[in-house]
Amino acid sequence: MTALALAPRRAAHAAIRFYQLTLSSLFGRQCRYLPTCSSYADEAIARHGLWAGAWMGTARICRCHPWGGSGFDPIPQTIPAGASWARPWAYGRWRFRCA
Repeated sequence: MTALALAPRRAAHAAIRFYQLTLSSLFGRQCRYLPTCSSYADEAIARHGLWAGAWMGTARICRCHPWGGSGFDPIPQTIPAGASWARPWAYGRWRFRCA
């Protein structure tokens, strides 16, 4: 990949890292999952690209609430079946499932 193609991923990584080092301490480190939501989004973007990874991270943040799940929630190794650029919501797991 060229530097130009990697620029959006690097910009997203920089924004997430900025959040982790500054704003996260203001909000409190209370993520219910492991890895934390910001680490999950960062790794999903690095592994699956900006479009798919950002949707995966957004879905994870939506699951992280007082009535949501908790525990170990790894980043998927592959993109979910049925997900495409035209159906971006299919990239994320929007509800907690025990499995």
